[in-house]
Amino acid sequence: MLLYLRLLKESFAFAMNALTNNKLRTFLSLLGVTIGIFSIIAVLAAVDSLDHKIKQDLNKVDKNTMYLKRFSFGPTDVPRWKVQQFPNVTYDEYQYLKSSVPTVQTMAFQMFTKSEIIRYEDKSATGVNVIPVSFEFLDIQSVDIEYGRFYNESESNSGSAVVVLGYEIAQTLFGSTNALEKKVRIYGQRFTVIGVLKKQGSASMGMPSNDTSVMLPVNFLRRMYGDHNSFMTPIIIIKPLSGADPEEAKAQITQKLRAYRGIKQGEISNFMIDILSSFTEVIDNIVGVMNVAGWVISGFSLLVGGFGIANIMFVSVKERTNIIGIQKSLGAKNRFILMQFLFEAVLLSLVGGVVGLIMVWGCATIASGILDFEFILSPANVLLGTGLSAIIGLLSGILPAISAAKLDPVEAIRSGM
Repeated sequence: MLLYLRLLKESFAFAMNALTNNKLRTFLSLLGVTIGIFSIIAVLAAVDSLDHKIKQDLNKVDKNTMYLKRFSFGPTDVPRWKVQQFPNVTYDEYQYLKSSVPTVQTMAFQMFTKSEIIRYEDKSATGVNVIPVSFEFLDIQSVDIEYGRFYNESESNSGSAVVVLGYEIAQTLFGSTNALEKKVRIYGQRFTVIGVLKKQGSASMGMPSNDTSVMLPVNFLRRMYGDHNSFMTPIIIIKPLSGADPEEAKAQITQKLRAYRGIKQGEISNFMIDILSSFTEVIDNIVGVMNVAGWVISGFSLLVGGFGIANIMFVSVKERTNIIGIQKSLGAKNRFILMQFLFEAVLLSLVGGVVGLIMVWGCATIASGILDFEFILSPANVLLGTGLSAIIGLLSGILPAISAAKLDPVEAIRSGM
């Protein structure tokens, strides 16, 4: 045990001496490992952060939630030109399905529409994402209210001029002042503020954040513009009963809507139903592909870094040939010399890996502050970076260590003189 502790101590001293005495050579040799570890861990951290953010947003909605509309979120076998001929879902269809499908807990009717300008006195907020939706939306998707409330069934059905503001919109228009009961103008009409949403931060998948959104009763827009406008795309959001088979609920909705629309047997359905769980599977596949791509691209940097470590170790063996000869002449075993150089190679590689991890942490901290997006450097990624560094050092140091261990002590001493 004392022999191995001495080995570690001497190897550490040799490694540190190599680092301090040959700073430029060490820097250039370790640069490849540093860049490689930085590239891989940065990619993995970015992908993990994006995956975490997406799943955090999706967790606000039941995975069995379905979306009924004229188009599909994902790939489909129906030609695009044919999908463009499909009719939009209607409010009447939403009411019919809501009362006729037994496996459905609730449904909400929403319209996607263009951004608007919202004004309060002399202040205004531009590029506001307007979310016209029925009151059931609150029962399907988690909506966190900072203060105030969401509109109720009566206000939703009558299309009352009430609005729930996103956090940033409220800050822009009212600052620290309470926004409740204030009158704001949208579409040239006055709306009473009844609630303000909690701060969400940036949203995932390019979707607008609730911070820059406002929610209002969909029937207000229907009463104002009607049901057939090019700038509004309706969608029905469906939440099945707890424990119900989503595929069974989807089949029932399909059957009911086909009958309602008079679609004959053998004809394709002129609507699409997407289940959120299928969407999450697509996201998982995309995340997997991004991880693989990151490994492949960054692997070349690690390969270069490995060659750099091997190079510095061969040079170190050459410079210390006479010392190796003296050690062996004094009784040092081959495995002692082997372990000495392997430990040095691993230590050098770990230094490069740690520097790469520090760079990732620094970039993640800066990016999180600038982009309002939480970049996560998980303990698993830190361990992965450290482990990769050690493995690179081990593999890169094998050949130099073997060559050092095989040196003849007499020849080694003579060549070093």
